[in-house]
Amino acid sequence: MKIKELFALTGIPVFIASLCCLAPVVLVALGISTIAAGASLTNVLDGQYRWAFNLVAIVSLVISMIYYFRRKGVCTLDQVKKHRNEIINKTLLVIIVGYVSYYLFFDIFLTYVGHLLKIW
Repeated sequence: MKIKELFALTGIPVFIASLCCLAPVVLVALGISTIAAGASLTNVLDGQYRWAFNLVAIVSLVISMIYYFRRKGVCTLDQVKKHRNEIINKTLLVIIVGYVSYYLFFDIFLTYVGHLLKIW
């Protein structure tokens, strides 16, 4: 699996999972919202609905993996059995890269951007 394919598979799910805190930052940066409203929205989205964003991200990751393997020609159960090790290895790699990317983007990048905008 190439690096480009790996980040193409994990990019959208990481972005979806980070929308709970990214959306208020973008609204404040564009001048659509005040800092107080952005902070309030962040508290609601990150506190009460973070699980929903993570769930949607996991579902989108599963869907992207299904499409990836379908494009590679793994469509039947016999082909899944034949390529079992490849599927397991690539799935574990995608999960690890997705989690690390989520941590780097959500916990590090957005925290620093939030501190720069004085939201948190």
